[in-house]
Amino acid sequence: MDNKVNSSIPESVISEATTKLSEVVNILKPYLIALSPTERHDLPKMSDGTLPFVQKCLDYCKSNPEFAPAYVNYNELTEDMKMYQQLLPLYRTVLQLENKLNDTSMQAGAESYVSSLSYYNSVKNAAKYDAPGAKAIYEDLKKRFTKEKATAPASENN
Repeated sequence: MDNKVNSSIPESVISEATTKLSEVVNILKPYLIALSPTERHDLPKMSDGTLPFVQKCLDYCKSNPEFAPAYVNYNELTEDMKMYQQLLPLYRTVLQLENKLNDTSMQAGAESYVSSLSYYNSVKNAAKYDAPGAKAIYEDLKKRFTKEKATAPASENN
């Protein structure tokens, strides 16, 4: 495996990033909501293809308000669209950050795991040949790969 992650992040950088992310969360908190999984699933989704349609409808609502149903509030529609447009660049930045965090942590984890498997196999081989101290280490590490046997349910007829 190609070793792409060759250093750790200084604790001061992690601390500063954590502080700044907390600041962003606190700044935006009064304006953000949380949806349930069902709500997220059921909502119609705005997309790159939908955006021009919504913008045209907004323009037409302003220029031709006589066609707007009484339950459509133009001011609320305008505010909703404004918030969408404000949040979209932030969301894209956070999404890029999330992808890079995920990729880097996945790579670092894979590298750690592959190296650990190499060590485990070396200890396993050493234990096979009764190298002093190897058996205890092997017995401890092999727990990761030992599947617990499922116990059969007691029969009601007994």
